[in-house]
Amino acid sequence: MDSSRLLRTSGTVIATAALLISGCALGNTSPRATAAARAYEASKADDASDTGGAGGTSNGTLAPLPAAIPPALQRYYAQKLAWRPCGTSGFECATLKAPLDYDHPREADDLKLAVSRKKATGADHAKRLGSLMVNPGGPGGSAVGYLQHYAAIGYPAAVRAHYDMVAMDPRGVAGSEPVTCLSDPEMDHYTEVDQTPDDPTETAELVASYTKFAQGCASRSGKLLNHVSTIEAARDMDVLRAALDDDKLTYVGASYGTFLGATYAGLYPSRVGRLVLDGALDPALNAEQVNRDQTAGFQTAFASFAGDCARRKDCPLGTDPAGAGERLSAFFKKADAAPVATGKPRKLTESLATTGVISAMYDEAAWGMLRTALKAAFAGDGGPLLKLSDAYYERDGHGAYANLMAANAAVNCLDLPPAFRSPTEVRAAEPAFRKASPVFGTSLAWAALTCGYWTVPATGTPHRIPAAGAAPILVVGTTRDPATPYGWARSLASQLSSGRLLTYEGDGHTAYTRGSACVDKAVNTYLLTSAAPPAGQRCS
Repeated sequence: MDSSRLLRTSGTVIATAALLISGCALGNTSPRATAAARAYEASKADDASDTGGAGGTSNGTLAPLPAAIPPALQRYYAQKLAWRPCGTSGFECATLKAPLDYDHPREADDLKLAVSRKKATGADHAKRLGSLMVNPGGPGGSAVGYLQHYAAIGYPAAVRAHYDMVAMDPRGVAGSEPVTCLSDPEMDHYTEVDQTPDDPTETAELVASYTKFAQGCASRSGKLLNHVSTIEAARDMDVLRAALDDDKLTYVGASYGTFLGATYAGLYPSRVGRLVLDGALDPALNAEQVNRDQTAGFQTAFASFAGDCARRKDCPLGTDPAGAGERLSAFFKKADAAPVATGKPRKLTESLATTGVISAMYDEAAWGMLRTALKAAFAGDGGPLLKLSDAYYERDGHGAYANLMAANAAVNCLDLPPAFRSPTEVRAAEPAFRKASPVFGTSLAWAALTCGYWTVPATGTPHRIPAAGAAPILVVGTTRDPATPYGWARSLASQLSSGRLLTYEGDGHTAYTRGSACVDKAVNTYLLTSAAPPAGQRCS
């Protein structure tokens, strides 16, 4: 499976939110300094006083932008949002204008970004705390969809009573000038291609698939593909903050949304209000490290699943957790040789089966579905496991794909240089990936080749984010998180000059509003009073 397709965020696999990172160049997350190679110099260029520079890195550190709004960007910061009713009752939508290129803003190139909100439910307007912006991750997950289907109705009542709940689809995502790459039938083929090539022919087919995907993105998305970096998306967030009349940003970001929020803090430390970064990425890692760490994370999650499964009578992997990986690997190998029937024209290939299993690693609530799907697949019916894979890729019952995978690759491949640039490099790294995960290692190593064929050079590089001078920032890490390993949360919290780490000892991806009263109390208290939990607090 293509790592560019990997990471989902909060909620069960079928829930609203999205994937995170992964294989492409970064796929995953690293702090990418968007025009990192050029940004730092751009910030010192003659026209920097007019545009504020691009934001970039100096000595491996994300440097803040000037606090003053540059003259060339004043019209964006001065815009007023025209709200209109939309979606479910109580929601409003608007369109925010942002420059395609912050270094060279041109009205003719302006982007139109989708924004939605639901006003605070509390009757006392005097107790309103402003706006709470949310992002579920991806990159590529629709923040507007997450808001309307979950956050604005499912976040704790006290939080919703005091905040207007707000979301904006990042540039290139869903309702905000979506990146497009392939037709739906072409996407079906792309997700089915063998990602554990056994010979030169299969290797060539995989390379051809990655190349076609990259070229499709370039031909269908044009110059937008050069301007979907995380730094640019963070700058859009500051424009939205101003349009909402908020002096500071209050924000909850999950998974990739933590990188987006941390990047905002690094660029605008003086405008940080209350930031919750749940399921954190480590911006200091390169793409290969990110993918290898993530591979190990999925192995850890699978071990937890296998242990839980073995205690149940209906476990298709047997009663010995130690042998579960070998049995699953044997099934993958069988599906590689002969895809499993599903009752429909599409069959369950090894790649689709792997994606289906990985998708259930994000949330323990999906483990029951996975047991059922594996039992059926072992008996010759790949339909249930295919449904899990389709949910991960956001493919609906009519065969139509959301732009999640296209946006995921576009952002990741711009944010970091590729993990690998050739099959030779992948094969050299395979042993380390297999050591990280005997079950998923080979597949995820090849998935990390995606961005090696991207047509737009990466503009970001790994770097630390100190955000010096920012108000306290709450970083939440889950000890057995499959997609964003706990070590990443510890690293980010240590990089941030005002970072405070809250640890959840448990399984699943992210922790807030996922069942831990301890985590929810700590986060809610921080959002409502600005009081961060004590250093070293751990929850279960």
